[in-house]
Amino acid sequence: MKDLIRIKTLISSDIETLLNQQVKMEANSSSVYLSMASWCNRNGYDFSSDYFFKQAEEERQHQLKFYKYILDMGGNAVSPEITNLKHEYNSFREVFEEALDQEIAVTQSINNIYARCLKTQDFLTMEFLNWFLKEQREEEYKARRALELFDVIGEEGTGRWQIDKHVGEIKYNGQA
Repeated sequence: MKDLIRIKTLISSDIETLLNQQVKMEANSSSVYLSMASWCNRNGYDFSSDYFFKQAEEERQHQLKFYKYILDMGGNAVSPEITNLKHEYNSFREVFEEALDQEIAVTQSINNIYARCLKTQDFLTMEFLNWFLKEQREEEYKARRALELFDVIGEEGTGRWQIDKHVGEIKYNGQA
């Protein structure tokens, strides 16, 4: 029976595995951003805390999109376990450095899935992934711009307060 169901599935088991790994990566990203939001809140960076709460919710929505896609394609979506989250950061800047690293890792993962889909001619999943590729362009842009605030404004005096104040104002205009 399993072989018959797999024949009726619109994605290969390899692509399903990669997509489930992406579900876990998105869930992990959401949890990482919640941890960052908590750290910022505890350290008086309220605007950055709000920024990371929004990022956490966005990543959770991405997780659910991947999860639902797997199910819609006849696959088996797996709810991931998230462990080993970092809760303490050495500096305000480190939080944003790790946020950028997180977004780059997500982009690389999606690119890997896309490349595998291209190789196996899974055009349906490639089309699904196009939205995420555009989304990652925006996410990386915003993470880079937030980190650039540390260099432009500086952290001395009221610098961290200014950075915190401006983080939520970063907008992506689609031209990058």
